[in-house]
Amino acid sequence: MKIAVIGTGYVGLVAGACFADSGNDAVCVDINTEKIARLRAGEVPIYEPGLEEIIARNVREGRLSFTTQVADAVGDARVVFIAVGTPEGESGDADLSYVLSAAQEIGRALRQYTVVVNKSTVPVGTAELVRRTISAVTRIEFDVVSNPEFLKEGAAIEDFTKPDRVVIGTRSERARAIMADLYGPFVRTGSPLLFMDAASAELTKYAANAMLATRISFMNDIASLCEKVGADVEMVRKGMGSDKRIGPSFLFPGVGYGGSCFPKDVKALVSTARDAGVEFELLRAVERTNERQKRLLVHKALRHLGPSLEGRQLAVWGLAFKPKTDDMREAPSIEIIEGLLAKGARIVAHDPVATNSARRMLGNRITYAPNPYAAAEGADALVIVTEWNEFRHPDFDRLKHLMKAPVIFDGRNLFEPERMRERGFTYFCLGRG
Repeated sequence: MKIAVIGTGYVGLVAGACFADSGNDAVCVDINTEKIARLRAGEVPIYEPGLEEIIARNVREGRLSFTTQVADAVGDARVVFIAVGTPEGESGDADLSYVLSAAQEIGRALRQYTVVVNKSTVPVGTAELVRRTISAVTRIEFDVVSNPEFLKEGAAIEDFTKPDRVVIGTRSERARAIMADLYGPFVRTGSPLLFMDAASAELTKYAANAMLATRISFMNDIASLCEKVGADVEMVRKGMGSDKRIGPSFLFPGVGYGGSCFPKDVKALVSTARDAGVEFELLRAVERTNERQKRLLVHKALRHLGPSLEGRQLAVWGLAFKPKTDDMREAPSIEIIEGLLAKGARIVAHDPVATNSARRMLGNRITYAPNPYAAAEGADALVIVTEWNEFRHPDFDRLKHLMKAPVIFDGRNLFEPERMRERGFTYFCLGRG
């Protein structure tokens, strides 16, 4: 099947590559000429395990190509995906200007019946807006489908090719048959294709992300309570997670959620609810907890090291908002580092892949170390922000020798508090006494 993907960001690039890898002819489109030139040269602009290999293979075999021309990609396509950005607007709602601009260009380029798919995360009613936008510029027959993505950065290839479910919002039987055929290779093991109306599909994406964000904030509040009453959040987490009605996922306390989805989608759902006359107080509380959590390690550091960090050098392990990605959007590390810098600290940080992304946001106000031990050398304390596997089993004797003082503020509870005390570290974690 010939498909086009408008937008070569995280979602669009993964979708185009994975559809090509299942035998389709995929053309990815972007107005950014530099990005398209880099992709044509074999340079992948985002870090995602396995993606570079899939792109290279399918480009080599002629199933995947890149262009800046929407008309060239759309004219022969049976399915066109809109995978452009939907940034947060001034009032927290999703900015649909890129989506509607893409829809207009698609409409002008249509030459045959085409299924136009909203892959971007969009609020309820966007499918209808896209339909009206396209109808205004063409008489060619088409259908608009809502097909939200559920990709985890760092595991996107696995999520796309082996999905928990595929949500497809359409009332058109013709579009339904085409989408079922397109996704057939990915649901052979029994993962469901969930067909529903477009509005329900659009809301499903926001509801899923808001639920996960709620679990994270809930556990962060539980961790704070554990510290006050002398309980161990690790034991509480295991006790909760063993209940089949709850399950163990997303019950780990930390420094707050970040990335391109959870913060933006929670705000957008609150905005959608407000516009519909519903006050989503629960999600407002989720946001407040998350913002507080991002400042927690700074407060812990100030309580131990003093109200001023002038002359203090702090090491930071982890910059990306989560492991296996270089994404710094809404990363807790940014607020943590800004808070430490504001108190006079000198920061030496290390992240396995996000250094370049961090440098674009933080510039040269901090020092970037080539490895974890170089970051820790001479440090008055170590702050752990991102739970990369590389940080889970360090050489503690070497670490203690390198640091000026053996103090760790662990925002991910990577280590056992009792063992850290035995090793001679002053160890601060979350919700464990």
